[in-house]
Amino acid sequence: MKFGVVVFPGSNCDRDVIEALRTDLKQEVIELWHKDKDLSMFSTEDCIVLPGGFSYGDYLRCGAIAKFSPMMQSVINFANAGGKVLGICNGFQILCECGLLPGVLLRNTQQQFVCKNVFIKEAAADSCEALKIPVAHGEGRYFADDATLEQLEMHRQVIYRYCDEKCTVNSESNPNGALHNIAGICNKTRNVYGMMPHPERACNSSLGNEDGRKVFAHLFQLN
Repeated sequence: MKFGVVVFPGSNCDRDVIEALRTDLKQEVIELWHKDKDLSMFSTEDCIVLPGGFSYGDYLRCGAIAKFSPMMQSVINFANAGGKVLGICNGFQILCECGLLPGVLLRNTQQQFVCKNVFIKEAAADSCEALKIPVAHGEGRYFADDATLEQLEMHRQVIYRYCDEKCTVNSESNPNGALHNIAGICNKTRNVYGMMPHPERACNSSLGNEDGRKVFAHLFQLN
């Protein structure tokens, strides 16, 4: 499985993702510049990653300009053909802006940037394990109308929820006010994923946390 990591002007987590995938998870990684269009080296079994950061300075809205980059049209076509796409933090915002995922990411309820470790759980898992994963965002509050939320829940498209270290989902464990404590979702065909927490920052024992490996293993069946 190959991973392509798109680099936008303002991306600041691209190196983190590349290092985690290439060094910690031993995956093949190809860097992709936002002005390029060619994804012919990838099959639908591969994955394109949109990393965190502040693409195009977060002007207008987070991800609103990035969706017009040449590479994003290729990413949209790739996803529509069944290819896997993962958006992390700003990448999640971009996926919502370009319509590959429903809903929007709004400013955090407390109107402040939040940067800390949080706990998340697999929303559909029968057993529960709280994973400690860092967040770093000012606009991470997932919002959608009632009909969209109902569809997400009905089709089990919520992939992660914020929880406490005992795996309890409650308002105290929600770092940004996201509806239904949503930390990550996928599309109906389950090939496009978006999440606000940063699993790439928790893949190395030197960082004192390897829970991010379990996120990548869950999404892509990596060892």
